[in-house]
This record gives sequence, C-alpha cells and structure tokens, in this order.
Amino acid sequence: MIASHCKIGIIGAGSSGIYLASLLAHQGYQVDVFEKSSYPRTDGCGILLISDGIEALRQGNPELCQKIINSGVIVRNFEFRNLKGKLVNSESPQYSPNQLPGMLIHRKAILETLLEFLPSECLHLDSQLQSISQTETEVTAYFRDGSQWTGDLLIGADGLFSQVREFVVPNVKPFYLGDLVWRGVVADDTFCTNGNFIVYIRGRGIYANFFDLGNGLTHWGFFVEQQKDEQERSPNIPIPPQELAKLPIEARNVIASTPPEQIVTRFSYDIDPLPQLYQGRVLLIGDAAHAKSPTRARGMTAGLEDGLALSRFFASSADIPEALAGFEAERKPIVHEYQRTSRKQSLTIGRLHKQGAA
Repeated sequence: MIASHCKIGIIGAGSSGIYLASLLAHQGYQVDVFEKSSYPRTDGCGILLISDGIEALRQGNPELCQKIINSGVIVRNFEFRNLKGKLVNSESPQYSPNQLPGMLIHRKAILETLLEFLPSECLHLDSQLQSISQTETEVTAYFRDGSQWTGDLLIGADGLFSQVREFVVPNVKPFYLGDLVWRGVVADDTFCTNGNFIVYIRGRGIYANFFDLGNGLTHWGFFVEQQKDEQERSPNIPIPPQELAKLPIEARNVIASTPPEQIVTRFSYDIDPLPQLYQGRVLLIGDAAHAKSPTRARGMTAGLEDGLALSRFFASSADIPEALAGFEAERKPIVHEYQRTSRKQSLTIGRLHKQGAA
C-alpha cells in the first residue's frame, strides 16, 4: 500500500473528482480538491446513471451508494415515439438477480451526496489553476491568486475543457458532434412518471427525451443538429419555435413550462482517445481523460469507475508510479472502447460529424 503520508491534489470538484477524493481521504491520504468556482458545482439537470455506475459507488462506499439510490428513481421502461406521438417501441431493462438497477437522478442530488462524504477541509474554492511543474518525486500546482500546492500526485478531474490535460497530452481539440442541446428540469406529475424514459425520434436520431426524476420532477432534453459557429460553448440561445412545434403538444408543453433561467444549453463535444492518461506525476480522470458522446450513457459512470480503480491501485501498489502504470493499463482500453463506440453510435444516428473538430 502507498504510504498514507502521500499528498494528492485534485483539480475539479465534479463527480469524478469528489468521489475519488472521498475514497482516498477515507484510506487516510492527504487530499486537497481545488475548484475554480466560488461554490460547489451542484447545478445541472438529470442523468441516467446506469447499473455499472451504481456498482462503482457500491463497491467504493455502500452507504454513499444507498443514499444516491434513495434520491433517485429506478428506470423501469424506455418508450420510443415518433414526432406524431405514436409508440414505436417499448423496452423494460432486464437485470440479473444480483445486479443493481439503473437510476434516474438529478445531478444536484448526486453531487450533494458525494460532498457529504468528503471532509470539508479537503475542498478549496476560488482556486483557478494557472500552471503546473513537476520533478521525478513531486508536482506543484500554481493558482491565479498567487498560491501554490506541492504534493506527490496531481489529478485533473476538470472536465471536457481540461486545463490539466495540456500538461499530459498537449493540444487536444474537442470534437464537435453536430448538435445543440437544451436541457431542463421542471415540475411534472402527469406526463412522465413511474420511472419512465421517453425518447422522441426523427429519422435515425434522437429529437427529444424526457425522464422521471421522482418527487414530481421531469428532466427533458431537446436536440437540434446545427453547424457549429463561433458562439460561446455555453450559448444562451432559445429553442427555435419551428423546431419545438414539431413535438406533440403534451411534450411541447413540458418544455415550454420550464423557466428560461432553469434551461441549460450546450454544444455537444467529445475528444479523441488519448495516447496516455498520465505524464510523470500528473494524471487525468473522468471527462478530462475521456470525454465522450452521451449516446451510451457512460459519462459519469466512467468517471466513478476511474475513482474506484485508482483508489484500489493506491491500496495495492508499492508507490505512485506503480499505481499510475497499473491504472492506465486497466482503464485505458476500457475508456477507449467507451469513446469509440459512443462516437460511432452518435455519428450513426445523424450528427453533423463532417464538421470535424471545433
């Protein structure tokens, strides 16, 4: 086991970083999580956390896992409808006797629960990374406020547009997947209930989805294929009325009832599989290491799996270089497969993939 006096720094207080930090802190390591925002990032919409993601939580911390399960709804049925509202197909997930179910959960509930299990002294807000330097035995992170941190390992869990990634694999450009997505959470106790996940399809692609979050809430997503322009990557663009009008009235009303300030708008990106996940004493996990199309619902799950795997290598390795080598050997082929198959599925269902990298 790696000596408990080792110092680990984590850049980014999303689900991957917080889960890993809580596991390592529980193992007795000195962990510091640096978040550029002035408050923990518990905003966001809903998520389908598949069975593998729930299992990664259970194996790392059964109590945390149960709290997250209690905050969500078991996904019980997938309905595929055309834009006239006609049912095309209906599927119910099948699980083996010992398999945990997939859950429909608000991201806010997940992050708040993860933060409950992180010692408060580990989290440092208003910490914007500026640069990194390292030797064979230590790594130093420099922040914009003039402060710095030196330790044994620095982990980038800072998402798709990762700053840390530049120090591991430089010049990685996000790949634009061809659509603009609006998402929201809204009060609804009639349209989408009882663990239902409704998908509206157009041609080969998803046009909109809705799923039950419990407690009288529904998550929705609306997808429009669009040429990428030079707007901000988080654009404040209203849903085109002519596109929204293509949905059946009951689905359209759910979206229209959402207050504008509660709607999140994003262009969709992934990244190419990276040739390596670490350089020296700087490691990438989660979307920083393997951002992917959401078509296989592996985004958060892959980051939670990263955290579980790394905590186990810390427990079984003689030193940090051995742990990092073992982690990369195990995780790289898995996350590369997630990335390749997710992008392939995304491009197959009609994304504007010819636009290339953004």
